[in-house]
Amino acid sequence: MKVAIFAGGYGTRLSEETTLRPKPMVEVGGKPILWHIMKTYAAHGLTDFVVLGGYKVDVIRDYFLNYTRQSGDFTVDLATGELIWHRPKAESWRVTVLDTGLETMTGGRLRRARDLLGDETFCLTYGDGVCDVDLNALIAFHKEQGTWATVTAVSPPGRFGVLGFSADGVKIDAFREKDSEDVGLINGGYFVCDPKVLDLIDDDTSVWEREPMERLVHQGQLSAYKHHGFWQSMDTVNDKHVLEKAWASGDAPWARKW
Repeated sequence: MKVAIFAGGYGTRLSEETTLRPKPMVEVGGKPILWHIMKTYAAHGLTDFVVLGGYKVDVIRDYFLNYTRQSGDFTVDLATGELIWHRPKAESWRVTVLDTGLETMTGGRLRRARDLLGDETFCLTYGDGVCDVDLNALIAFHKEQGTWATVTAVSPPGRFGVLGFSADGVKIDAFREKDSEDVGLINGGYFVCDPKVLDLIDDDTSVWEREPMERLVHQGQLSAYKHHGFWQSMDTVNDKHVLEKAWASGDAPWARKW
């Protein structure tokens, strides 16, 4: 099963990092968040990736073209040019990097990968968020539902404390972190899709989260797999700091199954 990853947006809300590289290449613990996402899929046996690039796609291309050179030890004979690799650290992944256009919207990016995705069910996610969802259980759930697509529904991280007021409406009598009781579950990415969803995408201007998903809902073809574990996107510098702190702890939730 192939895994398509949106990786072409401008990442303007993280402009401190994305002026030089696309958001999926912003690092957490010295590795691009894209790598972290792919490691999670690989831990579940999914190692065939289609990266849907756009903005600064060459940075992504260079990273994978030079992956072994950047991570492995080697000996080079300067006289003959012979190169010997010692303990190469390359992952057993197959990675396709596709330039889907600078201004193409998310739906259009996915539509441009139609030929690469083929006629089989595929996974789809965003290149800026990690979680500890059981991907094998997600795929099994999708097959059980029989719908064209399944989205992982997650509880958004609480950014603000929720205040509870006393009867007079003036004093605070409770305080807790915001959770799904306040805002409900949201689209956490980590989709499983049948090829039929590609027919719901009109052109490059189509936004995956709008017309295509709205059509799936209208036709009763979108299921939700509820995940109440860890999930964190990287939209802002603060989000990056949250992920860095989790990684530095040595017990990052999304990496426990690696």
